[in-house]
Amino acid sequence: MSIITGRALRSAAFGALLAGLGLPALAADITYVSGAVGNAVENFKSLVKPWEEATGNTVTLVPMPASTTDQFGQYRLWLAAGNADVDLYQTDVIWAPQLADQFVDLTEAAKDLAPQHFPSIIESQTVDGKLVALPIFTDAPALYYRKDLLDKYGKQPPKTWEELGVIAKEIQDAERAAGNPDLWGFVWQGNAYEGLTCNALEWVKSFGGGQIVEPDGSISINNPQAVAALELAKSWVGTVSPGGVLAYQEEEARGVWQTGNAVFMRNWPYAYTLGNGDDSAVKGKFDVVPLPTGGGNDTSAATLGGWNVAVSKYSKNQEAAISLALYLAGPEAQKQRALNESNLPTIVALYDDPDIAAQQPIIPRWKDVFLQAVPRPSAPTKGKYNEVSSKFWSAVHSTLSGEGTAAENLEVLEADLTDLKGSGW
Repeated sequence: MSIITGRALRSAAFGALLAGLGLPALAADITYVSGAVGNAVENFKSLVKPWEEATGNTVTLVPMPASTTDQFGQYRLWLAAGNADVDLYQTDVIWAPQLADQFVDLTEAAKDLAPQHFPSIIESQTVDGKLVALPIFTDAPALYYRKDLLDKYGKQPPKTWEELGVIAKEIQDAERAAGNPDLWGFVWQGNAYEGLTCNALEWVKSFGGGQIVEPDGSISINNPQAVAALELAKSWVGTVSPGGVLAYQEEEARGVWQTGNAVFMRNWPYAYTLGNGDDSAVKGKFDVVPLPTGGGNDTSAATLGGWNVAVSKYSKNQEAAISLALYLAGPEAQKQRALNESNLPTIVALYDDPDIAAQQPIIPRWKDVFLQAVPRPSAPTKGKYNEVSSKFWSAVHSTLSGEGTAAENLEVLEADLTDLKGSGW
């Protein structure tokens, strides 16, 4: 297997040597913790099987809550306690600056692999010159739309958020009148968690309202464009989006969509494969386009997501854990994730892979989308990002819930972020 890492091959050869001497191989059982949505848990066993067979080691997956906010909280508790039972952590793209001190520097181990990845993604996982996590897939959300329903009513996919609301309402009302009372116009992630930060950042940025905190550290969120974006989103709740959308995370939105009860959905690429599954009511009936613009602005915005794998510095099996991290970040595992879960590779060459293009035509189309994605302000706010995001999504959720206007809530948010920043991030 040409792309298994050198470490993995040496480990396999060592196991064979021990077996030849009649000695038991010192196989490691690696514990891997990861949040998971869709069919990721089911696919994990087949994903790691080649590595297990090559090394003689085994991997135990410990699934975390789907909420990234809950995952991060649990990770911090384990790492602060020096938990030696967890070898590898699957980490969000925004966590590197906050957890870097707890992870092994993979710069030397990945010196041959890292250049195969998009440089910006490697850079996002590099803190103070140390590569603390290896990318396993990247992410950028899209607007999913029902081709059949838009065709039925002579509509094109919306270019703006304002247009989306109008089309969603028109089709929703017409379909309900025709006997589909459960249809909604637009589902998304409105719960008070990191996912709402992603959704709201897209609204604000696409309206020309900035990135909450700019790359230079300045706080930009309290502006008329951001106010307009949030007031528009508020108008969707209870009209084209169910009131319950304020409790939705990714899977709740997908559940409504995949049963055929939404015209539009904002979600990540993983939902593409599942939506075309044999058990899906929308199989073959939908497509995806970049997220809309708004407020007269002409630039779309999609929050840069993505997941990485980091080796705990407290692991008792660091060599095996590093080997697994290199495998999961390598071409074989990334291609398997792309084919089975429609995850976007971080290895540039895979965007030209004919198997991926044939089975997952969404992926080659996403190359330009995620290269234009907007990052969350984790780099400028450093270790305070989690608090920044929490304050932001809380202000947004209050606005969407009718607890104060967008203008009032963003004014308070600006003051809170100014206090949090203090003399500097």
